[in-house]
Amino acid sequence: MYIVCALYLPVCVRVCALSKLVLCVSESLVNALDAIRVSTELIEEELRPHLDTLLTIAQEKKKGVAEQVVECSVLPVLAQVLRRKNSITLKTTKLVAELAREPIVRERCFHAGISSALLSLLTSSDQELLLHAGRAISRIGLDSPVQQEKLLRSGAVASLASVLLRYPKNEELVWVCLLAFCSLADVAEEEGLAMVWEQPRRITQGEWLFKGMCRNTAGSLSSTVTVVRLLEWSPGQYVVTVEVHQRCSTVFWSVHNRFCSTVRWFPRPYLTAWPRFYKVIKYSVQGFPQHGSWKSKVFHTVL
Repeated sequence: MYIVCALYLPVCVRVCALSKLVLCVSESLVNALDAIRVSTELIEEELRPHLDTLLTIAQEKKKGVAEQVVECSVLPVLAQVLRRKNSITLKTTKLVAELAREPIVRERCFHAGISSALLSLLTSSDQELLLHAGRAISRIGLDSPVQQEKLLRSGAVASLASVLLRYPKNEELVWVCLLAFCSLADVAEEEGLAMVWEQPRRITQGEWLFKGMCRNTAGSLSSTVTVVRLLEWSPGQYVVTVEVHQRCSTVFWSVHNRFCSTVRWFPRPYLTAWPRFYKVIKYSVQGFPQHGSWKSKVFHTVL
């Protein structure tokens, strides 16, 4: 009997320690959210430790954090902090980008003022700030036609294109802008997939071509190729084209030839890649549509 008790004792200790840790995290989260929510003066030194706490917890991706952030009405306060553009703006932008992974946060960003505040940051010269702001915008538009339309109305395409053209040598920043274009075009791949972008090519004066590929997973018979074309046809006016292609692997053609050697369904060389869909984003600083769906005017889809 004593031996059995001795064996179970370490397990009980670990469970108790885990419970205390969860309780500690919950208390820290509640305290941080309450402190941010009731802040009226938005004093930087007072907010900084609470933003640090919330950012750390958000990065741990614990369940229920996004729901508590929304329920405590913290997002409007974060939007105000972003607009202040002070010493805690960068930290707040990182926090928003982390929280925007969750759908419940993304769907409230526009009404809370987060989206417009992020877009206003894209005029900054701080490239790290631009990186996290672009990442947040990309996540807000992910798999959300409503948020995509609102971001387009707010001028997201022109702002992102301007950033991309201002810092073409900052590869990470360029990649974030390209992913944001894909998100706005509703062709973004699942976050976490390894998208590898090639060096951009300048086709003509004012026109650039970017190509990215999602590497094949084990056993996959195809890979995804994304082509983004950016054309600045007049100052502040851009046309962004996003094309997604499926490219078959040699394994596919080997299997195809093995089972269809006597039947020629289609010429092999001409179907090594085919477009899955094709979308165009058009943005102009003038002539916003007054009636009808904005998205129907800025996207052209050929299936």
